Amino acid sequence: MTNAILLDERDNVATCTAPAHTGDTIKILGGNEIVCVEDIPCWHKVALRPIGVGEKIFKYGEIIGEASADIAAGAWVSHENIFSVPRDYVAEFI
Repeated sequence: MTNAILLDERDNVATCTAPAHTGDTIKILGGNEIVCVEDIPCWHKVALRPIGVGEKIFKYGEIIGEASADIAAGAWVSHENIFSVPRDYVAEFI
């Protein structure tokens, strides 16, 4: 079993604290579990639910990118399937 950390309740990804392998059960600290559908390196993100192309990726309760492809629950979320989205930080804090 691999553990993962959920940083904010709004997040749709968690961070694995050890390598996860296809078929492993990932225990999200706080009680939830998900089955890993592909190998995920340590300290990388796992999708907690299916994420469709164009959906925002949330980590730390903040948008960290947008899905460039459909991402299955339990899949590795990386630069291969997300991209950065420009944000207007000044407007967000006014």
